[in-house]
Amino acid sequence: MKSACLNILLILCLLCAALPAVAAENALQKFLPAPACADGWLMDGKVNLYTRDNLFERINGESELYFPYGFDGLASARYASKQNPQIAVEADIYRMGSLLDAFGMFANYRREDDPEAAIGGEGTISPTQMFFYQDRYLVRLQASGPANPPPEIFLACARAIAGKLPANPGKPKALEAFDVPGVDRKSERYIASSLLGYDFFRSGLMADALLKGQPVQLFLVTEDSREAARAVLEQYRAYLKKEGKEAHVGETPERIILTAVDPLYGTVVVEQASRFVIGAVRVGDANAAQQLVEQVLKRASGR
Repeated sequence: MKSACLNILLILCLLCAALPAVAAENALQKFLPAPACADGWLMDGKVNLYTRDNLFERINGESELYFPYGFDGLASARYASKQNPQIAVEADIYRMGSLLDAFGMFANYRREDDPEAAIGGEGTISPTQMFFYQDRYLVRLQASGPANPPPEIFLACARAIAGKLPANPGKPKALEAFDVPGVDRKSERYIASSLLGYDFFRSGLMADALLKGQPVQLFLVTEDSREAARAVLEQYRAYLKKEGKEAHVGETPERIILTAVDPLYGTVVVEQASRFVIGAVRVGDANAAQQLVEQVLKRASGR
């Protein structure tokens, strides 16, 4: 009798542990409009749900891209034209780790020549697909069938989905750091692991800029404390030394400014202040690059 009670208790514990995951999946499924996403475009079949374990079944070859950005669920549905069921829109809603993570995946797919779509935090649209992010969700709409749906169908389905998602249509606040003259705001991206290919830059933001007519790349790493940020810069300095690239370093109690020739990125100017490490790579004019880095630092620190 005692053994039977223990077994029942164990089963109840397992069921309770599974409830949050089931609730999360149900919530994700409800973001897909039913029975239609636009007038005359009906959901064909049921909503399919995916986790980290089987995401490859939906996007084989791309699933690994999503994991560093906190992916934990995908809801997918097909909306077919009532007039011609062979023509459809496939709608995918990815739940990422945060708003910044959703932006990071959006920026990974954004193409410079795709027109912008005013929806969510940001959106783009092309003849065959549409992307936008809102809150921690990335939405991908794709054409399916022998012909592409009209652009207004993409937009109608996107608006129907956006109306069901959490009402947080803004961009990540961290992007405000790049709101300085010369920065291409369409080039902003978030790298969730190994920024610039260096493990010591665990994650951060990047953007392209023009400096005296010459292209440079900016990066911003945000750590939890000044001590952590300083440790990151010291790791970079140690790496440069190991590669035989001595760095010129200027230091005050408040900040460290490093100028060097990176083996991969040419001349770099990197500054650590507070909990930030900010740099410019592929630099032509180091003095001008330092001024640009200072502007980003002021924006990042809210000064």
